[in-house]
Parts: sequence; C-alpha cells; structure tokens
Amino acid sequence: MSRVLGVLGGMGPAATVAFLARVQALTPAEGDADHIRVLMDMNPQVPDRNTRPGEAEAELSAMAMRLKRAGAEVLAMPCNTAHAQKAGIVAAGLPFIDMIAETVAAAKDQAARAIGILATPGGEALYRAALEAEGVRPIVLAGADRDAFMACVYAVKRGDVGPERRAEMRRLGEALKAAGADAVIAGCTEVPLLLNVGDLSVPLVDSAEVLASACVRACKA
Repeated sequence: MSRVLGVLGGMGPAATVAFLARVQALTPAEGDADHIRVLMDMNPQVPDRNTRPGEAEAELSAMAMRLKRAGAEVLAMPCNTAHAQKAGIVAAGLPFIDMIAETVAAAKDQAARAIGILATPGGEALYRAALEAEGVRPIVLAGADRDAFMACVYAVKRGDVGPERRAEMRRLGEALKAAGADAVIAGCTEVPLLLNVGDLSVPLVDSAEVLASACVRACKA
C-alpha cells in the first residue's frame, strides 16, 4: 500500500500541474490502483515568497495542517523559493521531502565541480548555500541576466511559453555554462516549462523531476 502524498501547490499553478504529471509518469503501475493517492492544496494565493516571507510561512503552515487532517502522510512542495519557509511545513509533523536537498544530491551525481543555478533570488540563495556546504562552486546569473530570468518566470505565470521565451531561457542557461558551470540546476519550477533536458550543452538537473522521483520513492517505500 502506498503512502498518501500531500502537495502544497499553486506556486505557480502551471508548474504544479506539470509536477503532478511527472509523479504520475514516474510511478510504476499496471493499472489505476497502482498509482499514488495524492491530496493537493492548489493555492495561488500564498503571499509572495520573496517579498512577504512571514505571511507566506503562516499560509504554508496552515496548508500543511489541512493536508495532514485530510489524510496526507508525506508532504512535498513543488516550489523551490518557498523552501525558505519550510519550517512552517515541517511543524505539521509529517515527513517533508526537501526539494533543495534532493536536487543538490542529484546535481552532485553529475560529478560537476561548478554548478549553475537558474532560480529566483530566494531560490538561488538556498541553492548557493546548499552547494557550498557540499564543496561545490555555485555559478549564478549576473547583471541584466538576473532581470531577464525573472521576466521569463513571470511570462510563464501568465501563460507565455512561446519560442522567444524558450530561446531566452536557453541563452541564460548557456551563459552559466560560459561562466564555468559544468551542469545547471533548473532551480525554479517554471524553468522546465521553457527548457528541456538536452537543450543545453551541459547537463540540466530539473528540480521538479527530481522532486517527483523522490515522492514516488517515499510513497512507494
């Protein structure tokens, strides 16, 4: 019997839907009954994780408790930036799959000495600290490229995933490679909606894919 997965979603909605599709695709199943039961709180009204972190943590804590009361046994959140507020989620007392830790572990498997980060300022800070703790040099976007990245993220949130945005995200990934990255972390769940594995000339570690795989392992264990 699988454990019930509780998903704190909505940050953003398109990324959450894509994450759930990955969980389904990665689950070994012969029929419906073999899949993982998932309870989801799709909450796009979570306060901005970059500008209102205290309010965001309070809302995430309430979401975690609602999922627990509904029957969730394991929690996950497909939003890298919001992991800065994970204390409120952990307080619910259920196992919480840490997207940052899982992704850094997967990135280390690439045997890279320097890893690029495509993430919001909050997510970038989390990944920078986690990589440095593992003795890996983080490479981050500089100057106008930081604003260009956020423009791509907000474009996805309003439904713009067209070729111009895809080309721009690819350019940003290659800029990290040019700065010395041996691999790149897609450290924002909007990134894989514009950038596919194989689009860059270095390995791309997709945090949403990593989290989905970790959820399947945890719930099927």
